[in-house]
Amino acid sequence: MAQADFEERIFKELDIIKKQLIEIRENMIDIDCVLTDEERDLVDKSYEHKKEGKLIPISEVKKELGL
Repeated sequence: MAQADFEERIFKELDIIKKQLIEIRENMIDIDCVLTDEERDLVDKSYEHKKEGKLIPISEVKKELGL
């Protein structure tokens, strides 16, 4: 009887843990959507370069590289 009670408690605990993991996974931030400070700076610079007309179209880059 004690063994059965122990197993039942273990299964209940595992079920609770499983539900918590599902909840965590559903509410977790996708790390690929978060920018580091360095990446944010690069994005800001790219906007500045666009405003200044310093960007080169990818088609032109490919042409220069012979692709």
